[in-house]
Amino acid sequence: QASQEELKAAYRRLCMLYHPDKHRDPELKTQAERLFNLVHQAYEVLSDPQTRAIYDIYGRRGLEMEGWEVVERKRTAAEIREEFERLQREREERRLQQRTNPKGTISVGIDATDLFDRYDEEYEDVPGSSFPQIEINKMHISQSIEAPLTATDTAILSGNLSTQNGNGGGSINLALRRVTSAKGWGELEFGAGDLHGPLFGLKIFRNLTPRCFITTNCALQFSSRGVRPGLTTVLARNLDKNTMGYLQWRWGIQSAMNTSIVRDTKTSHFTVALQLGIPHSFMMVSYQHKFQDEDQTRVKGSLKAGFFGTIVEYGAERKISRHSVLGATVSVGVPQGVSLKIKLNRASQTYFFPVHLTDQLLPSAVFYATVGPLVIYFAMHRLVIKPYLRAQKERELEKQRETTASDILQKKQEAEAAVRLMQESVRRIIEAEEARMGLIVVNAWYGKFVNDNSRKNEKVKVIDVTVPLQCLVKDSKLILTEASKAGLPGFYDPCVGEEKSLKVLYQFRGVLHQVMSADNEALRIPKQ
Repeated sequence: QASQEELKAAYRRLCMLYHPDKHRDPELKTQAERLFNLVHQAYEVLSDPQTRAIYDIYGRRGLEMEGWEVVERKRTAAEIREEFERLQREREERRLQQRTNPKGTISVGIDATDLFDRYDEEYEDVPGSSFPQIEINKMHISQSIEAPLTATDTAILSGNLSTQNGNGGGSINLALRRVTSAKGWGELEFGAGDLHGPLFGLKIFRNLTPRCFITTNCALQFSSRGVRPGLTTVLARNLDKNTMGYLQWRWGIQSAMNTSIVRDTKTSHFTVALQLGIPHSFMMVSYQHKFQDEDQTRVKGSLKAGFFGTIVEYGAERKISRHSVLGATVSVGVPQGVSLKIKLNRASQTYFFPVHLTDQLLPSAVFYATVGPLVIYFAMHRLVIKPYLRAQKERELEKQRETTASDILQKKQEAEAAVRLMQESVRRIIEAEEARMGLIVVNAWYGKFVNDNSRKNEKVKVIDVTVPLQCLVKDSKLILTEASKAGLPGFYDPCVGEEKSLKVLYQFRGVLHQVMSADNEALRIPKQ
């Protein structure tokens, strides 16, 4: 938001600070020339309305974008933004054929009822009966890939294989999706399988209003019994900023009507649903609490009751690495029994392991299904996951340090040169501030501070920035904007890739104060 007058004033101030003619020492003179040229380059970018608009919106990567040479001069910031987006779209279209967006699910059903439901008298004469039998009784694998054909057309190929108790089958589907406008899209689907005949489907999505949309899916399934049509329609509406309401009507196989309300906020997710249908009618309530921690921990619970019985579920999920989320849910139902469901999401792949523990409501099964995963998770997290993530982070930091070593060394040399060149100006600023009992920076440090006892083994990495901060004081005020402080004159990054802060001890009106600011946090002192 700086005006041209403010830019000129800052440019003149830095030119006076770094002008080579002001320094007699040959080494300082050379350093001043380099910094003076950098200031001049920056002013050339910011004093030109076009290049400034590009830099303000997109930073250095915008200036480095190919194609600006053909852009007409004297355009507004909005027009430049549109031109940049056009160049980006062209680049994306060139890379369009390389994107496939693969998604997959692997589900392995495990029958562990022998752990709790076995009857000793049946096993007395059977060799090896002292060990419970745990079997895999069903499996399901599905995979899909997308192939963008044009900017509006996409082909989607998907397939699945399922088996249960030795019997199984599979199918393959091809869908062609076209985005017709900003308000909707349509999709044609063709499929075939060994258990069912050919399938033809049509799906349409349309925004009716800014707060309401409708989805319709009709299908024809051909089989030896004839043609089985099906139709599903979903009408959804934003009830408020965080709440959606859904009405669903399904006709054909397992006809049903369903209505649900979903409220999703930063800290919670709540769903209530009611379905009337053949063969199942039910009511369901679920709640999920989202903890605001770095692991994105969530705990959830639900109650579902209908003609099939009653099911209570509770569980939790947590992020265990950058791309992986691990979750576990205990399901207790009548007459379903007790089950443990373990799910791992890894990028766009999902691994699901439902473990059926017992057909009865046994307290022992509920206890082990609840406590067992917790004990295993915390043991694995402490002994395997945490050390692995720590080592991975160290490797990434080391790699980042190696790739930026020469650049950081150059920045460090520039910062040290800038500090030496600032000495005379800082002396005058301090004299002026002392005369009016204004703002004097006593000490200032920038980098990684370790205050937590749990991190006492980590090394403190800070640099002294007292002189650069005092040089930025004007009229007894120090104002820093919301940007990394590593880019300020006289600063550099002492710990690449790590969390940094700025700690300032200053004197104002003869009284000492101390303030701590995060790297990208705006700072204004003296505090009001």
